[in-house]
Amino acid sequence: MLTVMPTTSHRVPFREHETWVQITTPKSPNPGAPPLFVLHGGPGMAHNYVRNIAELADETDRTVIHYDQLGCGNSTHLPDAPAGFWTPELFVEEFHAVRAALGIDEYHLLGQSWGGMLGAEIAVRRPSGLTSLVICNSPASMELWMAGCAELRSQLPPEVSAALTRHEEAGTVTDPEYVAATNEFYARHLCRVVPMPQDLIDTITQMEAEPTVYHTMNGPNEFHVVGTLKGWTVIDRLPEITAPTLVIAGEFDEATPASWQPYVDHIAGAVSQVFPDTSHCTHLEQPTEFRAVVAAFLATHDLAADARV
Repeated sequence: MLTVMPTTSHRVPFREHETWVQITTPKSPNPGAPPLFVLHGGPGMAHNYVRNIAELADETDRTVIHYDQLGCGNSTHLPDAPAGFWTPELFVEEFHAVRAALGIDEYHLLGQSWGGMLGAEIAVRRPSGLTSLVICNSPASMELWMAGCAELRSQLPPEVSAALTRHEEAGTVTDPEYVAATNEFYARHLCRVVPMPQDLIDTITQMEAEPTVYHTMNGPNEFHVVGTLKGWTVIDRLPEITAPTLVIAGEFDEATPASWQPYVDHIAGAVSQVFPDTSHCTHLEQPTEFRAVVAAFLATHDLAADARV
């Protein structure tokens, strides 16, 4: 159960639209602890399923900021925007619009899944004030992501794997048999908590009600990637990242080791931690342990930031 902490919500102007922001304030703020921005996944999956990361506010005496990226959740929906509108650059620009509107110049950044990919896109541009980066359950390229998912699919029961392939080839990805097969994959590699946490259900429900961003950039589900992100990679740009970086993954993650290892290999000083018995939503499967690891990493770099002043 989440601790009740003071929260406020805001609407930040972004281009001609609005981005919804939620700020969680600790009971005893530490002026030496820069705020943490949490970037949700999808794209288009909204903040609900990562909201328990707000517990870090009281656990680390820092402000924690969530926001719904444009096109989903409580932010402006744009179902008629052309496919070319939805780009990583759009979401990098949105992040800085939110940060600037809140008057925050020094900050930590944590991104989950697509949010980690977005975090990398922000970090490769070396923004001033980025104190550290936490990349959770994220691939460094969609080619590696798809290869890893293909390997995981091959480990499914033969009838499940065959159903996925049959409906993808026929274009019948809304068929109940395909949906059931997808859920079998999710139970193994998206979130292994039974029943599925309500926060994750809420996120999926809002995406299905307004799938524009997810379907345009990703596709119909986590492993059948046919959207505009299909060719995305950040691997060649990773040496540009100078912020201290922690990479987190789950043992059974749909982001397989081969897909996230480039972050460790190409970001100077990057460290990684794999949580056993978890999958893609490590923060929901082992929330206390997850936050403890993140809190320790942030504290180390709070001190490093103080030393630079």
